Amino acid sequence: MTDSQTTVGPLGTNPTAPAPAGVRTAADVVTPEVVAQLTRGVVGSGRTANHTPFTGEKLADLPESTPEDVATAFERARAAQPTWAATPVRQRAAVLLRFHDLVLQRQAEILDLIQLETGKARLHAHEEVQAVAVVARHYGRKAPSYLRPKRHTGAVPVLTKVSELRQPRGVVGHISPWNYPLELSVGDALPAFVTGNAVVMKPDTETALTALWARDLLIEAGLPAEVFQVVLGDGPVVGPAVVKHADYVSFTGSTRTGREVAQAAAARLIGVTLELGGKNAMLVLHDADIEKAAAGAARACFSSAGQLCISIERLYVHESVADAFVERFAARTKALRLGSALAYGADMGSLVGEAQLETVKRHVEEAVAKGAKLVAGGVHRPDIGPLFYEPTILEGVEAPMAVCTEETFGPVVSLYRFTEEEEAIGLANATPYGLNSSVWTRDAKRGHQVAARLRTGTVNINEGYASAYGSVQSPMGGMKDSGLGRRHGSEGILKYTEGQTIAQQRLMPIGPAFGMDDEKYAAFMSRSLRVMKSLHLR
Repeated sequence: MTDSQTTVGPLGTNPTAPAPAGVRTAADVVTPEVVAQLTRGVVGSGRTANHTPFTGEKLADLPESTPEDVATAFERARAAQPTWAATPVRQRAAVLLRFHDLVLQRQAEILDLIQLETGKARLHAHEEVQAVAVVARHYGRKAPSYLRPKRHTGAVPVLTKVSELRQPRGVVGHISPWNYPLELSVGDALPAFVTGNAVVMKPDTETALTALWARDLLIEAGLPAEVFQVVLGDGPVVGPAVVKHADYVSFTGSTRTGREVAQAAAARLIGVTLELGGKNAMLVLHDADIEKAAAGAARACFSSAGQLCISIERLYVHESVADAFVERFAARTKALRLGSALAYGADMGSLVGEAQLETVKRHVEEAVAKGAKLVAGGVHRPDIGPLFYEPTILEGVEAPMAVCTEETFGPVVSLYRFTEEEEAIGLANATPYGLNSSVWTRDAKRGHQVAARLRTGTVNINEGYASAYGSVQSPMGGMKDSGLGRRHGSEGILKYTEGQTIAQQRLMPIGPAFGMDDEKYAAFMSRSLRVMKSLHLR
């Protein structure tokens, strides 16, 4: 038995043993009554099921949608959308604020569901509650100002009166993944609703109960039920049907699938937002606070067992502090507690599925076979649950090891040493991805200078991912192969609208008038344009 086996996972439980008295189980949480309540909103004529990663057991039987069911869902949403769009924006925003309160009041319910469906630790499930509450509060407060009609200077000042309106797109097709089933489903849909759109959502089947719980709560908060339709089924079957009928598509998932969604949307000339893969880097500069950096790395690399698009998979550490950092980071990693209880206390949970486990094992085993060194972890832990894997640190990783360039999406990080900041910046940018990055330094000015040179949509200084993601007034999204468009801030809400310009011409037309011939009109307009420039009109 390795050191990591003896020191990681004191909270581990035997999935086949009976639950201790007072401990909630899947059967306690996912009752037939709960499933019946939540699945009322699914348009589906077939049957499917989802399972918990903790044990592999079935959680619930669920409706499965066909392409025809998807078409029906869009018909229902499209019929309901005009009435919702005609509802004053402040009333729509009030739904989000009531939803905010309900999520916080009833968080114990959703934390249980998130844990059971994703296998993540309870604290990491709570990150989703935090994220959704922040987004609901932000757009609940700010949507009226984001959507308020704006006046602009017209083509001819005084004579041309111009206003800009924001019109809803219609019915948004929303395809969300399994890893953050609350935040990436309803969290991304909230700005679509508040702008007056209806939504047809396809959550991942394995985490569908979480999305359906959120739908139920939004309806309780005042959202018309028909405005929020849900379809379930295999991605290659249901996903294209969603894109086929949508007026706009929001997709979070792999880069490969994102390209297919983008091509299908382009063929229909509809807009699309894509948040895709990442191979995110963290830079620990020579003047970093090593204790804080080690603690931050443990959070950034192993939250949700590394199944987070913005988690860190590459660590670049300055040679002068590398030994001290590795010692502290490895100690923290080996001390992480693995567990499957529906309670706080575990530091890391399970991988979500067999495919994720196989990718993690393949990346680690291939790297070690080709000469990489295991600093911590590298062990599958079926004694805790079928898909548990110890948080893992590798050193000596280099191309062509798969873990060097491919997204692992698991609790594995590769550590590299550098001597010059220029070198570290170049290595961090040497990837087709550009989603998130992190810089650790005591020098705020240097941190900002380095951050500005990293080609990622978000950069966190002295944090791994949460500070940028949680700052919802600012845009979040990927550069390069990590996606198109942004969530959060003005971009995160205006993408769900069509800009409409209304211009009213007064007194005289934009053309020859008052007896002017073409030549005199052209001379008059030329003089007018020079005057407008001298007056600094924009």
